[in-house]
Amino acid sequence: MSRGLENDVTKGIVEEFQINEKDTGSVEVQVALLSARIKHITEHLKKHPKDFHSRRGLMSMVGKRRKMLKYLKKGKPELYQELIKKLGIRG
Repeated sequence: MSRGLENDVTKGIVEEFQINEKDTGSVEVQVALLSARIKHITEHLKKHPKDFHSRRGLMSMVGKRRKMLKYLKKGKPELYQELIKKLGIRG
């Protein structure tokens, strides 16, 4: 099993959520990449429930994503709503 996401998956996510051609670090892209990594690690933890090192990393990523979403919600609430709907998070 590889560490993290494959390069083609990462590129696809960046292309889908970027604002312009050279955008790779906007909040939207970062949240989308974190969400993909969170899903990946969640699947890993279903197979390996005693992997506490990965669980700790997952909790860290969830916290980072929460802070970024809070920042986005404060600055651009309409973009926040669109992003969470697109990612399927926050039921």
